[in-house]
Amino acid sequence: MQPRSVKYTRRSALLAGFAAILAPRMAFADAAAVSAALKQLYADKPMAAGRIKLDLPAIAENGMSVPLAVSVDSPMSEQDHVKTLHVFADGNPLPVVASYRFTPACGRAAIAIRMRLAQSQTIICVAEMSDGSLFTAKAAVSVTVGGCSV
Repeated sequence: MQPRSVKYTRRSALLAGFAAILAPRMAFADAAAVSAALKQLYADKPMAAGRIKLDLPAIAENGMSVPLAVSVDSPMSEQDHVKTLHVFADGNPLPVVASYRFTPACGRAAIAIRMRLAQSQTIICVAEMSDGSLFTAKAAVSVTVGGCSV
């Protein structure tokens, strides 16, 4: 069986270009989308505030590269450690920004990333501990120039 050759036309290239330009502006996540993602991950388990420290600028000049540092207060022992850390944004095209898994061998539960933000929004972090408990923290960031549009 010979591989099929794919033929691109000007029309298909134009349609792909328009889709790339318009798709980011068509729909953004909102608080309901973040709630749905959290419900899918954790059902209705209670989430407590605390243990998570967010370092996020209140104003981001450019949404193309917004720094975020997250650390979770945990001894990272076999009995008490962070299992997962999820970062959500309620104004991006997709609500889940990043997910991380930790083990006691990590020594500490901390991440530092740069993320793209389409607009001003709230960043929500959820840490799942080894005993199944959940902790959450949130912070608002104002974006002057969106980073998810072309």
